[in-house]
Amino acid sequence: DNPGWCQAMQARILEATEGSELVLLWEQDIKHRSREADLRVLLTANHSSAYTMPLWRELVERVGPDDANALLSNLSDGSQSLDCLGPVVGVALVAYGQQSRQEYLQLWGHRGAHEFELSLPRPAEDPTWLDQQLEQYKASPVDVGAMLQAQRAGYQAAWERLQESCLRQAPGLGRRIEESARRARLREAARSELARVCWLMRHFALQAAELTGLGQAVFFLRLDELLDLLSGKGSQAVHYLPDRQAMYERYKALPPYPSIISGRFDPFEWAADPDRRNNLYDAHTSVQAEPVEESKTIKGSPGAAGRIEGRVRRLDDPSQGGDLQAGEVLVTAQTNIGWTPIFPRAGAIITDIGATLSHAAIVARELGVPAVVGCGDATRRLKTGDYVRVDGGLGLVEILESGVGEE
Repeated sequence: DNPGWCQAMQARILEATEGSELVLLWEQDIKHRSREADLRVLLTANHSSAYTMPLWRELVERVGPDDANALLSNLSDGSQSLDCLGPVVGVALVAYGQQSRQEYLQLWGHRGAHEFELSLPRPAEDPTWLDQQLEQYKASPVDVGAMLQAQRAGYQAAWERLQESCLRQAPGLGRRIEESARRARLREAARSELARVCWLMRHFALQAAELTGLGQAVFFLRLDELLDLLSGKGSQAVHYLPDRQAMYERYKALPPYPSIISGRFDPFEWAADPDRRNNLYDAHTSVQAEPVEESKTIKGSPGAAGRIEGRVRRLDDPSQGGDLQAGEVLVTAQTNIGWTPIFPRAGAIITDIGATLSHAAIVARELGVPAVVGCGDATRRLKTGDYVRVDGGLGLVEILESGVGEE
């Protein structure tokens, strides 16, 4: 019932003309739904990963990483598709006139790269967003349906091989594979609806900004401060808004933090160090810089099986997706659903952060795009123009040639 509930609640928010009305909506409805949505995501994520990871390891032992990869893809079924594939499949449907723009935005307009950041607009709020996606798709058209169909064929072939090699265990394994897929669909559906609730909370904040005259500064208030302001109690916090905004700009200018931090960490001191490491910070040793890597191999986790060679395209944000040319190897720190529309154009995907059940790995497996995730420092060691060999089944990236592309 969540999509309909959110739509009705948004209408009630926009009808509120007094701060006290917004406070009442929050206390009686929105607060409880947001907590419920958070818990559902946490529970379904654990429900899925705790079941799937042991199955993954067992399948790798029985049939190898490539077939294990194939057997744990093909997660959609006839009645329910995987929600994280919706945006990319939908763009193709709109491009071919099989889905209207309005229907696409109604289904997927709440999903994007910053879907849990209340201060930033969603795709449905940006009238140019879908046009940009369609332009990128038409510039490098990829038959997403054919990619999904090929993966289904790969799944069927892997299943037949499993039946031949593990005749007695195959029925039980088949039931466990189906259950793993069901849990994955449940997890992705819960995440999608949490994103929808977060969008509703953004509408709440924007209406509060309208009633208080704070504009975008409303996002620098804590929730309790905003509720006090709306209820007429006043808040000293409004005097701190300029300082908070200035501090935000300071932190926003920092590079991404290391994925592993041990001990006390001063981000400004770390950022000012020209020899800083981007993958690890250890306050217990004075040696932070690491020697230049002699190895031409980058080790990560298997994300999606497949082997390919190609040129690197290192990107920092999905808004740069138009730069990715068909067949190039996408290298980035981590991905979320905002990256999904450009996945079909990638020859392979490499990320610093991620694991077997991360967004990049799941979507890449469904589309049949090789992926190596959780490399730690791929964005530091690879630059646009490098030529690499990617083995998604083994989780390895070999640097075959250093390019001359931009950093």
